[in-house]
Amino acid sequence: MDTSAKIFVAGHRGMVGSAIVRELQRQGYHNIITRAHANLDLTRQTEVEAFFREERPEYVFLAAAKVGGIVANETALADFMYQNMMLEMNVIHAAWQNGCRKLEFLGSSCIYPRMAPQPMTESCLLTGSLEKTNEAYALAKISGLKYCEFLNRQYGTDFISVMPTNLYGPNDNYHPEHSHVVPALIRRFHEAKVNGSKSVTCWGDGSPLREFLYVDDLAELCVHLMNTYSGNETVNAGTGKEITIRALTELVARVVGYEGEICWDTSRPNGTPRKLLDVSKATALGWTYKTELEDGLRLSYEDFLHNPMRAER
Repeated sequence: MDTSAKIFVAGHRGMVGSAIVRELQRQGYHNIITRAHANLDLTRQTEVEAFFREERPEYVFLAAAKVGGIVANETALADFMYQNMMLEMNVIHAAWQNGCRKLEFLGSSCIYPRMAPQPMTESCLLTGSLEKTNEAYALAKISGLKYCEFLNRQYGTDFISVMPTNLYGPNDNYHPEHSHVVPALIRRFHEAKVNGSKSVTCWGDGSPLREFLYVDDLAELCVHLMNTYSGNETVNAGTGKEITIRALTELVARVVGYEGEICWDTSRPNGTPRKLLDVSKATALGWTYKTELEDGLRLSYEDFLHNPMRAER
């Protein structure tokens, strides 16, 4: 990409989209287009088509999505499937119709089978059943990935996809019910510390293994791939390291400064037992993560403390 190329970042107010904008600006790109939801509803086909006809971006980072943790995914299955399917199909289709030079679709590691061999390679996609707690979201993301692939095969487009592991970092969603595990723990332990709570109860038994990637490291990979990679197969984005939810919880408590008891509600779901990505492909393409988990958690907690909207999100 030339630094003056017209680049549309869809979802620029979210954690991933805002990180991509920061990385593009850091690297000197200065013709970045964004639209707030109030000005462009990506689930509305006519609005998206009109936007692309008018702006004709040369490059698109599709980071917009309806996201959430286990509770949100289980209670809003239809919403997660519909909104994600609509917005991604509208953007990808309009990009193709209007001659976009390259598009990058951001997915999630939840696209892989629940019991996929670990670490999960890109080739294990669609080889088994999905995790039921986020099946709707996963199906939507698989559809977006496949639509990019099918456009490449049928029409010769250059549309690529990236599948990140669990993400965290600045501008995360700290909603008490709809957030992912890291921001949920940060908020819960912070409030427990402030309120002097003697204990905090967490879901499950703490045994699942998870991998976490700092969002600014992902953004660096996204720009790198836009400049260097073309292909129908997705690219995994992660650290190649995993940690139990119990150990993560204890680490977040330590970073926040909460010294009370941590209890476990084993009647609540654990989710997928293990999710570790094979990141050898990204490594071979010249990228590796930079931010270790404890350092990233400290940066995330600082963001939480200085985010005036955290209580409303």
